Amino acid sequence: MKAIGAIATLLLLVAVLASALGVVWTRHESRVLFVNLTALQNQRDELNIEFGKLELEQATKADPSRINAEARQKLGMVDPRPQDVRLLR
Repeated sequence: MKAIGAIATLLLLVAVLASALGVVWTRHESRVLFVNLTALQNQRDELNIEFGKLELEQATKADPSRINAEARQKLGMVDPRPQDVRLLR
């Protein structure tokens, strides 16, 4: 009877230790995943800021009046004279 009690106690001790190790491992993994999540959220925020800046730059450069002004200044473009316009049918 004492042998059965000792074996049962040993088995319970092993089960408790395995459970404790499982809890420690799970908490560690949880912390690692939280750190990764935080890093990814920071990266997302930085990318959102950069995307906003790029959208603003695109909107500025795509403004028709700015395009017209640059075409006239940098490329020397002008409106065609009426006699230079041909209508094709």
